[in-house]
Amino acid sequence: MEELSLEPIEQIFKELLKEERYSSQSEIADALYAKGFTNINQSKVSRMLSRFGAIRTRNSKMDMVYTLPREQGIPSVTSSIKSLVLELERNDYLIVMHTSPGSAQMIARMLDSIRKTEGILGTIAGDDTIFITPQAKVDIAKLYSTIEDMFLDKE
Repeated sequence: MEELSLEPIEQIFKELLKEERYSSQSEIADALYAKGFTNINQSKVSRMLSRFGAIRTRNSKMDMVYTLPREQGIPSVTSSIKSLVLELERNDYLIVMHTSPGSAQMIARMLDSIRKTEGILGTIAGDDTIFITPQAKVDIAKLYSTIEDMFLDKE
């Protein structure tokens, strides 16, 4: 069933992002203008990108473009990805995840795709370590538990 609750501009906006070819907010605004939305500006595009959780990623041509996350909510983490997470620690301000070498950036990207729904402000990933910062007023123990449930098998 189609999403009837979306305004026409939001439906077109989502279709444009699915094309994975727009690298700037002004390019998206121009594309919407070309589709007949004359009252569009960069500020409105910025708000829609935020509202729909759009991310910048590389497309098949290796260009950095805006796109919508593949999944809404908590993604399913397969056992092969779970095996890449070695340890999870926290203090009162930060969660630190240790991964197999070379895995941190991929896992951080997964965390960034759920950041708003789970209370993650952002991540910083190196080769085998990820710093996860919670949003203000988020219970870090609850966030830690959510991430633990996603990535670590409790015995």
